[in-house]
Amino acid sequence: MSDRAVIKLKKGEGRYLKAGGAWVFDNEIDEYTGFYENGDIVSLVDFDGYPMGVGYINDNSKIRIRMLSRDPKTVIDKKLFYERVKVAWEYRKTVLAKKDLGSCRIIFGEADFLPGITIDKYEDVLVVESLAMGIDRFKEVIVDELKKVLAEDGIAIRGVYERSDSRERKKEGLPQHKGFIGEEFDTDVEIVENDIHYIVDVVNGQKTGFFLDQKYNRLAMQRICRGKKVLDCFTHMGTFALNAGYGGASSVLGLDISEYAVEQARANALLNHLDDKVKFKAANVFDELPRLIEEGERYDVVILDPPAFTKSREATRKAVKGYREINMKGLRLVEDGGYLATCSCSHFMTQELFTKTIKEAAKAVHKRLRQVEFRTQAPDHPILWAADESYYLKFIIFQVVDER
Repeated sequence: MSDRAVIKLKKGEGRYLKAGGAWVFDNEIDEYTGFYENGDIVSLVDFDGYPMGVGYINDNSKIRIRMLSRDPKTVIDKKLFYERVKVAWEYRKTVLAKKDLGSCRIIFGEADFLPGITIDKYEDVLVVESLAMGIDRFKEVIVDELKKVLAEDGIAIRGVYERSDSRERKKEGLPQHKGFIGEEFDTDVEIVENDIHYIVDVVNGQKTGFFLDQKYNRLAMQRICRGKKVLDCFTHMGTFALNAGYGGASSVLGLDISEYAVEQARANALLNHLDDKVKFKAANVFDELPRLIEEGERYDVVILDPPAFTKSREATRKAVKGYREINMKGLRLVEDGGYLATCSCSHFMTQELFTKTIKEAAKAVHKRLRQVEFRTQAPDHPILWAADESYYLKFIIFQVVDER
């Protein structure tokens, strides 16, 4: 404790931290006392010297300190990390169905009180993403402790792969990195979600290989799509399209700009014996939708699952325009009385802003929307109130009614 540098907040600052968040920003700090290197554990005190806890510091980042504990006496060691991952795993065992524990997010950064790191489990493989310098030093310890926790439930992990190749690491002064942690293994992993089989490529797939956060949103679409003609935009590995097909859709077309993603989607359709009615096309959705409108195509269900149009507060205005445009085009393709499922995966696109944007899109194309469901990310991606960054996925299902 006495060897740690002490960082003091300015008077009136630390509001985000005091409200329950885990971050201290560079402009909130008044004094630095003692020596530290970037990534070190430091003690944080309020302007009057009141102890606020401990966290790791990085001068490269606007998020200057990420808090690990509110207790200033906390020892950062294996025992702490074991306790954190144990609590995280017990939480998943409580909130997920047993069959959904096969593939799930076990560690979700700040929401699991391990800021800067996520760990996904794909059957007997773990995939790690580290985004902060401080947690980077502990990632292998965390992995080892997680393996111990899983072993207590009879789960043996055959391999661990690191996907710390996000550009976000540059903000921390860290290089992008991907590779094995420990022994090499076959990185094509077969998983089952909502009774559908997928081959997940943990090396080349998006993020950690698969988007686990939409698990129950995909399941909700199974009943909506029964007997329907479906268009799935930004299909990626074909997840929504395959859920539609499995749920009994009469026909499904999935669109994605990535040839690699479309190849994966077709392989997954074949794996699930759905290739007769679930088809995929490599195309730019923004170009393809106007073409389909011009040709007079209409669908009973249109699904819009675009990538995040904004990853910064500054780019939000441009993102609003993108979301408005894609929802206007999607709505024009929905039959009267049909359904639109639309979502945003950016936490900068708040729930209020997203719903306002959809409302504007509907008004522009003279459609009325009747909300069926409002949903968010699966509970293995928990939302920690006051930690705004943990709430990012908004998913809404509407019935679409023509105004005339």
